[in-house]
Amino acid sequence: MRIIDAKGIRAIDTATCESQQISSIDLMERAANAIAVEIMTRFLPTQRIVVVAGPGNNGGDALAVARMLIEQGYSRVEIYLFNVTGKLSHDCNVERERLLAMEGIAFTEITRTFTPPALSKSDVVVDGLFGSGLREPLQGGFQAVAVYINESGAFVISIDLPSGLFCEWNSNTDRRHMVHANLTLAFQLPRLAFFFAENHHVIGEWKLLDIGLDEMAIRKMQTNYRMVDAQNIAPLIHRRLPFTGKRDYGSLLIFAGSTGMTGAAVLAARAALHAGAGLVTVHGARRGSDIVQTAVPESMYEPDRGDHFITDMKVHHNHQAVAVGPGIGTQDATINALEMLLQNCKSPLILDADALNCIAKRPTLLQLVPPETIITPHIGEFDRLFGDQRSSEDRLKTALEMARRYGLIIVLKGHHTTVVRPNGMVYFNTTGNPGMATAGAGDVLTGIIAAFVAQGYQPHFAAFIGVYIHGLAGDIAAEKWGQFGVTAGAIADCAGLAIAKTIQ
Repeated sequence: MRIIDAKGIRAIDTATCESQQISSIDLMERAANAIAVEIMTRFLPTQRIVVVAGPGNNGGDALAVARMLIEQGYSRVEIYLFNVTGKLSHDCNVERERLLAMEGIAFTEITRTFTPPALSKSDVVVDGLFGSGLREPLQGGFQAVAVYINESGAFVISIDLPSGLFCEWNSNTDRRHMVHANLTLAFQLPRLAFFFAENHHVIGEWKLLDIGLDEMAIRKMQTNYRMVDAQNIAPLIHRRLPFTGKRDYGSLLIFAGSTGMTGAAVLAARAALHAGAGLVTVHGARRGSDIVQTAVPESMYEPDRGDHFITDMKVHHNHQAVAVGPGIGTQDATINALEMLLQNCKSPLILDADALNCIAKRPTLLQLVPPETIITPHIGEFDRLFGDQRSSEDRLKTALEMARRYGLIIVLKGHHTTVVRPNGMVYFNTTGNPGMATAGAGDVLTGIIAAFVAQGYQPHFAAFIGVYIHGLAGDIAAEKWGQFGVTAGAIADCAGLAIAKTIQ
């Protein structure tokens, strides 16, 4: 699913009206009806609902929602229209006139001073002050209204976007002065701002409402941002064919494990096998052999000459993918081995965990990383590699620059794990749950992505397919054991089920 910027959304609205031969007010009515229906599914007609509307089309949406709720028997709807400049948008003014034509409504139009209504935790506030058309941070009275709503404790439903939040970038905006929604109802397409951690307490839960926007206009709109779901992933996964053998599904070599961290090697290998790799070989510290061969008998083990950590990363056989990093530590000998691998490896590479920490300790290694290598840092690893970042927005901007500069595919792990390609394309994942915040989950992701590379997928496809399957495996594990009971091993074991569920 495409993620479109504010300008593009306005263009799609216009194209929808033209292609469907409807007026902008007709589209507003359609949007308001979707909002009203959503509210009616959540709250009884006796619920007190306070609607705050701004002077633009977002305010028009809110006024139309208020009218529709009243028409459906909601008897405690109060409307406040902020018209402090005396200039309403055309559609907002039309909705105002329609509302005023009704009898017995509780309607207040604010042109100068505003005496706010008493609000409590039992009330619902519909926020229609400003949506994606906002161009400047909230100021003056509007800022005061936002703070007042936030301090009331009322349940807040924001239309399109919480007022004060920009559609894309907000790193230089004070979030204390925005409306903080419990629920944000957006129209058909997600906004980029939805995917940044620092915006979560402003947006709350978000839901997309289909209002029949023109699909051709959406497809034609240029954007580098995508939200990945099952519809995107299912067509990309190759079905298994009869008369095939293990070598048809690739050979994967994993450099993983050290004394005290052999479990990382076990998890990566298990995940790779459950994600379909035909052959998996683990190269690890000599003393890890018995552990891996016992825990994952389906894998092969290539012992390093070092007893406690890896000292050699030579690739002795033809492997379709090589993964490096889970639990390898950052000993000097290991860093030296990694340097030799980066200089000589001909197979596609996946670098994770301590491989990235090794590079952070010796930054010149970054210059040796081959183009199209997949790296899978969590926030801490990313910042060690590329410098401390102030926010997830800044981290994404830096990831875009680093992916372009070094030709990397960056898998930035988090709630919406994000895949950044060298060409500037960005993919936000939609699977996964908080139960996956558990030790070893990253090692499992490495194994899953590497398995897809080994099976012949292009690295950028393997990255976002692997991220999606990893998250879905975590969701399946949570269904079985609950979020508190999810372990990395459970995620690994559910990878095959996740693939089957995606392509069914």
